[in-house]
Amino acid sequence: MAKHLRSSILANGGDAEVLAVRAQHESAERGLKHRQLPSHRKRSLVLSAAALLAIAGITSVSVAAGSQEQAPTPTAAAALGRTADGSSGSSAKPAASSSASASASASASASASAVVPAPAVAATLTLPAATPTHLDVPSIGVSSDLLQLGTNPDGTAQVPPLGKNSQAGWYTGSPTPGQLGPSVIFGHVDSKSYGPGVFFKLGALTPGEQISISRADGTVAIFTIDKVVQYPKDQFPTIDVYGNTDHAALRLVTCGGPFDYSASSYEDNIVAFASLTSIKG
Repeated sequence: MAKHLRSSILANGGDAEVLAVRAQHESAERGLKHRQLPSHRKRSLVLSAAALLAIAGITSVSVAAGSQEQAPTPTAAAALGRTADGSSGSSAKPAASSSASASASASASASASAVVPAPAVAATLTLPAATPTHLDVPSIGVSSDLLQLGTNPDGTAQVPPLGKNSQAGWYTGSPTPGQLGPSVIFGHVDSKSYGPGVFFKLGALTPGEQISISRADGTVAIFTIDKVVQYPKDQFPTIDVYGNTDHAALRLVTCGGPFDYSASSYEDNIVAFASLTSIKG
């Protein structure tokens, strides 16, 4: 499976290092190859093949060669996460750097073949579709209106623009927050010109902390962090992020880890995994 995904990406010119160099000057034009599917069941198969392109795009556009401040990275405890009873128990491991290939690769590969379960309290909660409008993550000081990130004319996914007012964006090819399945939100970690981005402190999140997403129908979907993991970008857990789940899930995605100056790109991605645990409104 991993070999097939890599071959597909290379065939479409999506090598992560190549994209990273190009994206220094084309930051808003890179992203995820995506096409519509007739059913939710088939969605994970195509998105799993496309997700590495999305992460290559997000990683490469969030550059900060001149940044003076280091973004926080997930702790080992945050990567272990919480289980249905609230205790730690995940097999996922954080990436100390891109050299941590053997253990991180085994962890990502083992998790990619299964539907991600929810903590028991969240498994029965879902909401109908409604566009997300605002994201709040109080523990890391995030309060952002949400952009809608669709696809460009060439089929690549849009990414949030780099700017002083850094905003997060919901990828419209994923479920709306609160629906069954993983809703995906992208945000920049920082940039050379503007400094820290909306997800600069994403790596500081810990299991049990809450995320609130206001929706156009007046409801607020409240998610609880399950785990926060840093992955070398060539070992990104594609299906864990984009694949089907048995509950309403949320993924917050940014880049992180060491900065590769020769490639103008971060070496890792940071992903916060969360589950819907309550609803307001």
